[in-house]
Amino acid sequence: MRWDRFFEDLEDQLDSEWEAERAALDTEAERLRLARLSLFERLTALTGSTDGDIVVDLLGGFAVTGTPMATGPDWVALDDGAPRGALLVPLAAVIAFGPSHADLLRSARGGTPGRLRERMTLGFVLRDLARRRVPVTIHSVDGREYGGTVDRAASDHLDLALHDRGAPRRADLVSGHRIVPFAAIAGIRLESPMALA
Repeated sequence: MRWDRFFEDLEDQLDSEWEAERAALDTEAERLRLARLSLFERLTALTGSTDGDIVVDLLGGFAVTGTPMATGPDWVALDDGAPRGALLVPLAAVIAFGPSHADLLRSARGGTPGRLRERMTLGFVLRDLARRRVPVTIHSVDGREYGGTVDRAASDHLDLALHDRGAPRRADLVSGHRIVPFAAIAGIRLESPMALA
């Protein structure tokens, strides 16, 4: 009888040690997974699935509140309730994101962006806006606004034809041009509703 109890105690001890070792391995695996998690994957997880709006603190002391609609490797598009179009925000202009606690935990699981989405950089999106002739308002990190149409988008800057908000991009309505470095952009307001796929 005493031997039976001895072997049961040994089995219990072995089970406890096995569970502790498995828990330690699971914890280490989770640390490694989190170490590889990118901001892009976290924002992908938040796109279209937030409990509510998130706060986005920007360079220059600005903040905007909205729901992530789409994201790319270096930008996020927000629906901030403006009657016009979405707000495109370069990640280089973001100081911090302020999601709810539930969204924070959900984003830590990460999302899986598609291969095409991984290649949709800010320059790619701006070249599409130039092709479509979508009127925009560019908000700079120092608070300036430039309204017009993106004529060209290069690797790190864009050419903007200045004209009144709501006016079409016609040569006789263009009042000037600006070359705007991406690093100076806090946000780009699309002046017409359109989907950012």
